[in-house]
Parts: sequence; structure tokens; C-alpha cells
Amino acid sequence: MSDSKKMTIIATKGTFDWAFPPFIIASTGVAMDKEVTIFFTFYGLNLLLKDTSKLRVSPMGKTPKGPMKLPWVLKITKIYFPKIPKNLLVFFPHRHLATYLMKKTMKKNGVAKLDELRAMCQEFDVKFIACEMTVDLFGYSKDDFIDGVEFAGAATYFDECDGSNHNLYM
Repeated sequence: MSDSKKMTIIATKGTFDWAFPPFIIASTGVAMDKEVTIFFTFYGLNLLLKDTSKLRVSPMGKTPKGPMKLPWVLKITKIYFPKIPKNLLVFFPHRHLATYLMKKTMKKNGVAKLDELRAMCQEFDVKFIACEMTVDLFGYSKDDFIDGVEFAGAATYFDECDGSNHNLYM
């Protein structure tokens, strides 16, 4: 078994509910004396934007009740929109309600806000790398991102993986 003290994470999802796992795992890794790098690509780039206030919980890929227990939302949806396919629910206000409820529940349980958690990771020297190809593909400018982000290609991620025995895809 390797005695590696390195951990790498690929963050590909950019919704509010998927914003927390990479930062929570990274901060835990640092607390366990790991050298941590997060490589952000595709929608994961949203997690590095200066303004994360527009991130919402994604209703797709969740259980029928969604990320928070909202049985009354399902009942209302079935009554008023009985034949609408589940994947069209993204156009309804469930995202905003689910995001509000998730933020409220997290605050009640003492979970750090996203921007606080991200700043904590930077303070702990977690390396943030934004995929340069995806930055260009999505039409972002380097000024759109928080300070302290490196911009590099996928080959850099593989260089970071060398000597690491923890490589996570999120």
C-alpha cells in the first residue's frame, strides 16, 4: 500500500448541491495531512466563479422527492401537471425552492456556506486548477474566476496524479 500524501479530485458538476462534495473532501484531505489538488472542468468551473449566487440545486438525477423531502410539491405537480415528463420539471420553480430549503437546512445544521468552504480550502493550500480548454470552450475570461486559480490542461491533472493514491471524480 502506498504511503502517498497526495490526493486529486476532478470536479465536473456545477450545481449548488454538487458544489459541496469536492470542497468538503478536499478540506478533509488537508486535515489528514494530504496535499490536495482539485481540477475543475466543464460545469465544475461554476464553482470557481467569483459570483456563485446563481447556483441552484439540480432536480435531475434525484429521487422523485428531490434533494429535500417535499412530498407536497410532488402532489401539486401531479395534480396540475399530471402528464409532464419528470425531466421537464427543471423549468418549474422547484430548483429555487429546493435551493432555498437546502441553504436553510445547511445553516440550521452549521454547515459552512459555499464561498466560506471554498475560501477555507484556499487558506489550507488546496490547489485549484481550471481546465483551460473548457474555460475557452465556455467563453470565460480569467477575470471571471476567483484569485488563486491556476489555468492548465488535462495533462497537468495527470502530472498532479503522479504519486497520488486518491483520485476522485465528482
